[in-house]
Order: sequence, then C-alpha cells, then structure tokens
Amino acid sequence: MPLIPSAPLRHTAIALLAIAVLPLLPEPPRTARQGLLDTILIRELLSVHTRNTPTTYYEGREGPTGFEYELARRFARQLGVSLTIRADHHIESALEAVRQEGDMAAAALPLEPDLPGVVFSRPIIELQPVVVYRRGLPPVETADDLPGLTLGAIGGAGTGRVLNELQADYPDLRWEASSEVEVAELLGQVEDGELDAAVLFDHQFRLNRLFFPDVERGFLLGDPLSMAWAFPADHSLTLVEAANRFLSGLHESGELEALVARYFGHDDFLEYVGTRTFLDHVEARLPQYTELFREAARASDFDWKLLAAVGYQESHWDPQATSPTGVRGLMMLTNATAGDLGVSDRLDPAQSIHGGARYLRQLHDRLPESIQGKNRLYMAMAAYNVGLGHLYDARRITEQRGGDPDLWADVRESLPLLQQREWHSQTKYGYARGGEPVIYVRNIRRYHEILSYVERSRREFPRLNARTTQPTPIDP
Repeated sequence: MPLIPSAPLRHTAIALLAIAVLPLLPEPPRTARQGLLDTILIRELLSVHTRNTPTTYYEGREGPTGFEYELARRFARQLGVSLTIRADHHIESALEAVRQEGDMAAAALPLEPDLPGVVFSRPIIELQPVVVYRRGLPPVETADDLPGLTLGAIGGAGTGRVLNELQADYPDLRWEASSEVEVAELLGQVEDGELDAAVLFDHQFRLNRLFFPDVERGFLLGDPLSMAWAFPADHSLTLVEAANRFLSGLHESGELEALVARYFGHDDFLEYVGTRTFLDHVEARLPQYTELFREAARASDFDWKLLAAVGYQESHWDPQATSPTGVRGLMMLTNATAGDLGVSDRLDPAQSIHGGARYLRQLHDRLPESIQGKNRLYMAMAAYNVGLGHLYDARRITEQRGGDPDLWADVRESLPLLQQREWHSQTKYGYARGGEPVIYVRNIRRYHEILSYVERSRREFPRLNARTTQPTPIDP
C-alpha cells in the first residue's frame, strides 16, 4: 500500500544541531507556557525534537534534509521564525522532551490521542505496517505464519499497538520491541539471524531495502496508522492550531503530496540496471555527450570513461534529471555546489559535465595525502555521493574498529554503520544512508569496466576485420 497524504539506543550526550546560527534563548518560565506560540514569535525561534533517521532528519548530500525536517522548516518559515533541530532522540525521548521542554516533536510519531502530557496535530500521512522476514525462511504471507517466529519492532512507533490487537486472535504471538533501535538496526537483526521477522512501516522498508538484500517483504499488517506532530499539553492550543492550519494548507495546495513523492516515491534510484540496458544507453545516449566528457577529462585529469560512468550512475545520461532531494542535471549537482563551481544552469549538459568533473577533482585533492591510488579515487567518488563529512566519519569508525582508514576496502565496511544509532551517535555529522556510497562506487566501477571493454572492442574488432578483408590499416 503506497504512502499517501491522509486527510488530516541508546541514550547519547545531548547534541544541539542548530539549523540557524543563533544563540539558544532560555526556555520561558513554566507559567509562560500558556502562550507558547507568542513566546516562539517573541524569541523568533522554533525548537523541534526529532530523530536522526532517513525519514525524519539527517545531513544529506545537499545539507540538512528529511521529510519531517522539510515540513518543520516550512512551518518555521510560515511563522517567520528560525528553526533549531534537536535530533538526538528516539521516539520515547522525543515525546518526553516535548512534555518537559517544548516546542514540538516531529519524529515519525504515531497519532495517539490518549497519550498523557501531549496533544497531537491533525494527521500528516498514513503509516502502513508491513511484515518483513529473512530470506531463506518459509514465506511469511499471512498472520497465520507469525506465531513461532522471533519477531521485532521499534518501541513507541505504533507497530506494537497493531501487534497487540493481532495477539487477541493469535495468543502465541510473541515479539520484542525496543526504543533503542532504529529501522536499519532492526533490518540488520533480521538479516543477521537475530530475528526471524520484523514489523515496521512500508515506506521505511522501501527506503532501506536496497541495503538489506536478504530481507524479504512479507505482507501488509492491519490498517494504516496516522503520523502527526506532538506538542506539550500544558498550554493553550494556539501553536497546535497554527500547525493544523499550515498542514491543511499544504495538503490542499498539493505540496504535501509532492513532498511525499519526493521523499518516499523513489526507492530504486540506486538500483543496478542490467548490462543490456546500459549498452543500449551507450549506443543511444552517450555519443551526444562523449566529446563533452573528453573535454572535461582533459581539464580535470580523469579518464573520460570514468566521468561518463559517474554521469550514468547519477542520471542515466539524462540532462533533465531531478532527484527526490532536488539535485539536478546530468551530473546531479546540488544548487549550492553548482554555485560554488560557477555552474549557472545545472540542466545544461556542458556546464553539468564540466562542473561535475571539477567537483570530483576538488574532492579527490582535498583528501588526506595518506590515501593513495585507487583508494583515493574510490573515496572521492563516495564523497561525491554522501559528502566529505560523512566519509570522514566513516574513516574514524574504521579506525575505531581496527581497520585502515586509508583503504577503501576497510572504509566501505564502515560506511553502512552510519545508518546505525550505535555508531552514528558518536560521529560529527550523524546519520547517513551509508550503504548508498558503497553501491554507488561499485556501480561506477562496473560501468567504467564495461565502457573500457566497449572502447577496446571498437578498436580491436576493426583491426581483426582489416587483416582479412581490408587492405589498408585502420588508425586506432
């Protein structure tokens, strides 16, 4: 069932991630809570409690991103205030923080009207529970298949409520729910055999499934829940009412549906396409850009086929491409990166290709001198995808685990750990979809190999023909 707009770990040291570079003003006295919206407008700052996950908030390639971050940013802009994000929470701690501190929690929270100490906004989107299970087990296709399995869920996410309801019909049903794990850890436990199956939300699985190939999608479980924002209950409803007006307007204008499609409607953009499809694109699309790749390669001192492989991984050589997160063009540059590179039109193939080549060269040259050869190239490509900050975080994790931070083979083992709270809570830049750059580099290397093979073949096969049918040698 698609995610659609509806009508309506461990505890870590608290890290304040300020989106606006502003000093935090002290919280008003408890008695001032009666006018929380007025207080926010006076201090010109909205404080939001959230989680460091791909569906809520994280540092992406283009800066702070995430579905709930984008909603909160727009809400703050409508109020005319700056935004501060506290992203060190899990679900239960986000709710407790909003009870004690305010202003609001936006952390993929299930709407629970009777929850003490908080009041919820109108529903934002639907959350459809789904059962997933480890590949190799007998198919898990209905609720009849669940008793006897070791089942896991995220505490406070709302899936436990669905399981409680199901237990009335299946008394032998058992599960473990923990607020100390996030989706990546839960799927990792299924893949590693610690759990047989898990219940999470369908959009969460679609966003993460590429990184857990041994986890199968089972079946949709129960009716959809609603996601909503939470506010402290001990003040007037003016802030809640303002949020409801904002969310209603976003829904009526179609912007909410567009945001859902942007963040949750593209779960296969990193999939490796078949060799036949790639070769078809080599014949049909690449020739019109080959000379641009050659020019950019001469200017940046890269193999033109490597740049072409990066371009294919980014956009399938489509100069009009736009990603779910807003990067655009054949080399999929962010708006900020394009500005830094002097690219005025990201959709112009020449500007995009030359800009992408310069950006890859900058990343390559900024890496520590201790990283050499192919290791340096692969890490530069990974940084093109995930950002230098997250790459450096992965290098530090590699050292912690006893690996060599200058070897791509070791760093690529650490990058996926940025999806796990246990590890990303210790880093400077926090959560990242660390499995992506691993797949990204693997794909580019394979595309590059195929392009090199094609180029060699086009040189050699005419020569072979020349020996038997052509009297004149052919220039390579």
